[in-house]
Amino acid sequence: MKSIQVMVVDDSAVVRQVLSAVLNAAPGIEVCCAVADPLLAIERLKINWPDVIVLDVEMPRMDGITFLRKIMKERPTPVVICSTLTEKGAKTTMEALAAGAVSIITKPKLDLKQFIVDSSDDLVSAVKTAAKANVRRLAMRAEAPPQVPQVKNNADVILSAASPKAMVQTTERVVAIGTSTGGTQALEEVLTALPRVCPGIVIVQHMPEKFTAAFAARLDSICQIRVKEAQNNDRVLPGQALIAPGGKHMVLKRSGAQYFVEVLDGPLVNRHRPSVDVLFRSVAKSAGANALGLIMTGMGDDGAAGMLEMKNAGARTIAQDEETCVVYGMPKEAVKRGAVDKILPIGALHREIIQHGN
Repeated sequence: MKSIQVMVVDDSAVVRQVLSAVLNAAPGIEVCCAVADPLLAIERLKINWPDVIVLDVEMPRMDGITFLRKIMKERPTPVVICSTLTEKGAKTTMEALAAGAVSIITKPKLDLKQFIVDSSDDLVSAVKTAAKANVRRLAMRAEAPPQVPQVKNNADVILSAASPKAMVQTTERVVAIGTSTGGTQALEEVLTALPRVCPGIVIVQHMPEKFTAAFAARLDSICQIRVKEAQNNDRVLPGQALIAPGGKHMVLKRSGAQYFVEVLDGPLVNRHRPSVDVLFRSVAKSAGANALGLIMTGMGDDGAAGMLEMKNAGARTIAQDEETCVVYGMPKEAVKRGAVDKILPIGALHREIIQHGN
C-alpha cells in the first residue's frame, strides 16, 4: 500500500525536524518535504503534491491561513494545523478550521521537542485520519462563508428591556450534539441555520484546551442563537448552545424543571476529555424522552454507546449521513450499534432541532 505523503510547513527548524522524525517512524507515512514557510511550500507543490499538509499558522512572509485558503481553492488537500497553545493562537486556529483544515495538533512555546515526541500517537492518528477525510466537504464549507445575521435595531439601543421571563424559564426539551473531526465546520453549518427561538443545546466537540472558548466566541458572532463555552452550573436555556470546554467533561443535570450543566475533571473516556459518551449518558439519565441526540462527523466511536443509552431512555436519535461527513466514523459506529432512529444529511439537522422544540 502506498505511503501517505506528508508536507510539513513550519518556520521552526526544531519543529520541522521532530515532526519529520515522528511521522517517518510511523508505518504508512512518509514526509516528502519540510519547509520553513508557505512561499517555499508553493514552490515545492509545483514538483510534488502531498496527500496531507501539516501546517503552522503563524509564519513569516505568508501566514498559514492565507496559504490554506489558496490550497483549498486550487486543489483541496487535507490539512492538519499544528498550532501553539495560546489564547491568541486559538483565535487564529479557529479561522484556519473555518477555512477548511481537518483538525488541530497543539504545541507549547517551550520544550517543543519533548512535547511533540510525547504526542506522537496523536500526531500520527491526526495525519492518518486527515488522509481519509472527505476534503470535498471541507472545500465546500470554505468556499461558502457563513452569513452573519443582519442586525435590526430596536429599543435595546436606547434602553435595556425589562427582565424577559422567556429567557429565565427553562425548557423541558434538550438537544445534545457530539462531534469530532470536521465538526467545527459542521457545527457552524447547523447552528447558523437555527432561528433565535429553539431548544437549549449542549455540545461536545473534541478540541484541545484553550481552543473551545475561541470556537464558541466565533460561533456566537455569526449565529442568531447565543453560543458560549460552558461553565459549571450554567443553565440550559432556549436559544443558547453550551460547548464543553476542552480538557473537561460536561454532564447534564436536572433540578426540578430546570436543566443545567456540570463541568468536571476526570480521566479520558474513549481517549477524549470532553467525551461525547459522558455527555450522552448524562442526557439519558437527566432528560430521557425530552432529549434529541445528534451524532455528527468524527473519527472513532465516542458517543455510540451513549447514544444507545439515550435511545433506550426514550430520546430521539439522529446520525449525520456518510455523504456529508468529513469522517464517517462516529455516526457509522452509532448506526452499527442500533443507536440511531434516523440518518440525515447535514442540511436537514437544523430542522430536526427546531421541530424538537415544537
